[in-house]
Amino acid sequence: MRAPERDLQLPFGRMIGSSPQMQGVFAAVDKVADTDAPVLIVGDSGTGKELVAREIHQRSSRRQHPFVPINCGAIPENLLESELFGHERGAFTDAHVRREGRIETAQLGTLFLDEIGELPLILQVKLLRFLQEHEIERVGGRSPIRIDARVIAATNIDLSRAMADGRFREDLYYRLGVVVIAVPPLCERPGDIELLAEAFLGEQSVIRRREFAFAPGTIRAMAAYRWPGNVRELENRIQRATIMAENGRITHRDLELPNGDGLRRNSLKKARESVERQLVEAALVRYKGNISRAASDLEISRPTLYELIEKLGIARP
Repeated sequence: MRAPERDLQLPFGRMIGSSPQMQGVFAAVDKVADTDAPVLIVGDSGTGKELVAREIHQRSSRRQHPFVPINCGAIPENLLESELFGHERGAFTDAHVRREGRIETAQLGTLFLDEIGELPLILQVKLLRFLQEHEIERVGGRSPIRIDARVIAATNIDLSRAMADGRFREDLYYRLGVVVIAVPPLCERPGDIELLAEAFLGEQSVIRRREFAFAPGTIRAMAAYRWPGNVRELENRIQRATIMAENGRITHRDLELPNGDGLRRNSLKKARESVERQLVEAALVRYKGNISRAASDLEISRPTLYELIEKLGIARP
């Protein structure tokens, strides 16, 4: 039986959004959660890829078991193999005791490999073997260890380009990307900014035991800003504003944003051009200047996209 339709204003776990883009993400999470299929989450830094991974875990049959995250780009390459696969005593200098790796500690749960595009090629081979055989060997070990863990990976780089450059294995990509979920940047979901901002402000009110509210015009200023750091930047600016604000009314100055009044003075034509520019530029950046893919994403023809680029004076990446 189909579950009743969810109120679009309600949070989806820790994720919030009523935009069509986020509704698509929520639908994908619902479909894939209670399977064991590997998932690849793609999106810009700060869009909330780990939140998506955690929500998949929480909605799966593995929710009672560990969710084990590891950032493949934050650990030095010479330590990453041991972090992932563990090591036996005496495997290398300073290996005084046997240690389980992150993959082993994710037994029966979910392993989240963040920034998978930063994984060195030699470890990509070992990870591929684990995905194929469901077995690992610790560094310095000789006995295979059977592992039952679901793998979710995430990246903010273009893996297609990384494969073309020989930096990422094609066979690993297809093993990881059985299901691919794309998390949109915040500038492509402007209708969600107010929902997110109010939620973050409410959290700070609870944490600081003090009532906060946005002053008139603040939401407009947030809607006019491009948010290059995405949801993470929005959350950080609000957190900082509640610390630095002189009273409980958060203004655009507390958020260190322009006041957004320019939107009120714009004509409809200028407002439309501004939105068109944001969407076209974002699509061109996302697809590295590929006109066909950008046009398909924008649901317009290639000639129309060329016309918009010329009319708006947009430089291609």
